[in-house]
Amino acid sequence: MDVEQARRGCHRTAARGCLTTPAEERLTTVVQANASAVSGHALKVLVLGASGTIGAATVRALVRRGHQVVCLVRHRQGANAAQANQAVADRLLGATVRWGDACDPVSLLGDGFADGQFDAVVSCMASRTGAPQDAWRVDHQAHVDALKAAQSAGVKQFVLLSAICVQKPLLAFQQAKLAFEQTLIDSGMTYAIVRPTAFFKSLSGQVQRVKNGKAFLLFGDGRRTACKPISDDDLGDFIAGCLDQPDRQNRILPIGGPGPAITPREQGEHLFKLMGLKPRFTSVPVGMLDLIISALSLLGRVSPAAAGKAELARIGRYYATESMLVFDTVKQQYDAVATPSHGTQTLFDAYELWIKNDEAPDRGEHKVF
Repeated sequence: MDVEQARRGCHRTAARGCLTTPAEERLTTVVQANASAVSGHALKVLVLGASGTIGAATVRALVRRGHQVVCLVRHRQGANAAQANQAVADRLLGATVRWGDACDPVSLLGDGFADGQFDAVVSCMASRTGAPQDAWRVDHQAHVDALKAAQSAGVKQFVLLSAICVQKPLLAFQQAKLAFEQTLIDSGMTYAIVRPTAFFKSLSGQVQRVKNGKAFLLFGDGRRTACKPISDDDLGDFIAGCLDQPDRQNRILPIGGPGPAITPREQGEHLFKLMGLKPRFTSVPVGMLDLIISALSLLGRVSPAAAGKAELARIGRYYATESMLVFDTVKQQYDAVATPSHGTQTLFDAYELWIKNDEAPDRGEHKVF
């Protein structure tokens, strides 16, 4: 659908008195559907990592299901700390916000589990950069501490947001996540390990680039990898459902969004189509990343900063060459058909709205393009 078709396809919504595109209607369907999916048994749930986009979506889903939700959130610092803290609290409406540090075992017990019995812990924590030291501190040790605190507090369930890329753990953050997954499995606690494919946010980086008249960047021909992107709300709903759906318990759960797997080239083609522009691509050889990694690794022997950049380059290369789909270990290939789907929101719906509203998610430290 190009921009003119989107305009002609708008529908008048009487309740709001404004024009909405079909994409907007699809993107609100999941929220309306989930609002009625109230659990028959309300649980008291501690959420870690609630200030992130997936964490906040999970909190919304838990609240809609009627659970009593407590979020342990770190105070922002700096000149605009008060406004930032209020913004976090506003995003977590319906939940109790407690200020503390989920990476500090003392704060976990004293602030998080402060007032007695919880039924479950849901963790959406993740290291910001994926650099080795950060990964082992957050993706592993902070979770080990959270698990111990949960056990000491009598918690019966632990739901973990992990990542599908741990299937082939070549990087430090993947190894850290996988190590905690095993610790959780061995703990004896009822668990669910959710391994999502790509997030919408991680695939939003080139929207503004294309709007600015630049080419869409590809590694190789853009057909080497594929994913089944899942939205924040759909993933939050899936995570929340792990608490009360027995078929999701004591399992590792790969999950993607609706529709077929899509390649980077298909993402670019759709962006140009939505904007009514002729497709333009620039191919970046994967070998260039290898040269960058080699150079930074060499410098990293004497410079910690260079070593950190080398790891970030390795992360970039991984995502440039590996699909975010279920990996068939027998056939040694990724399998889109074997990758489960959940929800109603598609990446292309999100592209349409970002273009219409002239906005895209802020990726912060996760920018590549």
